[in-house]
Amino acid sequence: MIRVIVADDQTVVRAGIAAILDAEPDMTVVGQAADGEAAAAIAASTAPDVAILDVRMPGTDGLAAAELIGRRQPATRIVMLTTFGLDEYVFAALRAGAAGFLLKDAEAAKVVEAVRVVAAGEAILDPGVTRRLIDRFATGPGPADAERLRGLTARETQVLHQVARGLSNAEIAAALGISTSTVKDHVAVILSKLGVRDRVQATIAAYEAGLIRPGIR
Repeated sequence: MIRVIVADDQTVVRAGIAAILDAEPDMTVVGQAADGEAAAAIAASTAPDVAILDVRMPGTDGLAAAELIGRRQPATRIVMLTTFGLDEYVFAALRAGAAGFLLKDAEAAKVVEAVRVVAAGEAILDPGVTRRLIDRFATGPGPADAERLRGLTARETQVLHQVARGLSNAEIAAALGISTSTVKDHVAVILSKLGVRDRVQATIAAYEAGLIRPGIR
């Protein structure tokens, strides 16, 4: 059973999302909050698998809550939900440790899918968010970003390149001629060496370092 908390300052939105998720046979909503501070407190007491956080909330917002939850309950996966698709929110949310980012006009099925995907250890981004990521890094790496990858072996660098292309472990295994379990091991080491939580943040690191560029495979 996937345990979820939902935080949104709009009562109707919060209750609607909770009702949708509670209706799923493999999900249960263990808490609801109207602001980030309450969300962090609920997460601390319930240790949910997934926290759905609205970016803009009064007081402690969703970004601050994501950082708090990430530090206190690193096993809790975070999906950010917002009406805004602005770059500043996208990057701040991803850097705060979010594994998913959806716009509020996403269909109910997409929200359900996002919870299942991030609970399984993967990441999911709204297509518009992915487009912004590509646009953001189209100009190439910053002056110090490439240093982050110097600790990776040649094989780990190859695996990270495929991760940044959006390939699954099975697809990476096929592309590199290695087993899926070996890919999984490489990914775990890459995340540790880069000091990131998941594949989304690893992808950001790859783009920032210039390992992969939009339009170049």
